[in-house]
Amino acid sequence: MAAAAPLFYTQGIRAVGMAQVVEAAGCGKNLLYTHFPAKTDLVAAYLSLVRGERERSTGRAVQGARGPEEALIAVLGEIADRVREPGFRGCAMRNYLTEFPTGDDAPDRIARDYLASTEQQIRDLSRDDTLADRLWLVVESLYAVAGRPDAPARARVAVDLATELVGTG
Repeated sequence: MAAAAPLFYTQGIRAVGMAQVVEAAGCGKNLLYTHFPAKTDLVAAYLSLVRGERERSTGRAVQGARGPEEALIAVLGEIADRVREPGFRGCAMRNYLTEFPTGDDAPDRIARDYLASTEQQIRDLSRDDTLADRLWLVVESLYAVAGRPDAPARARVAVDLATELVGTG
């Protein structure tokens, strides 16, 4: 996974072959295929790893929040911080679904379930559906600007907008 994850994230799932993963990992092909019989298995493991990392990061961000309003701003702030990171290329789940929009396999289910659960988190913290819809649009916008030179400035605006929405609804 240590070799496959950065390849998948930077080059895309479709562009990375198993031979490239074997070369980057410095292992034999048989070893890779023993653990991951098909590329789909490796991709599912990668997306599960990313999901776990994202959930832990979001959990840390909301840990000190005093109430749902602060938790919402913390969630948006955590995403904005990620968007500001050098080399950030967007959400791995969204990137996967862009490459494979009509899939119905384990990676597809992992990606779609993650997005549904993160949207539900926003809904659970929001006071109403309108606020949740608006904040989810802000989240989607944050990921849409990822990798652009103006991403840090856009991330700041997104957090300001979320703060305004949460404060005034």
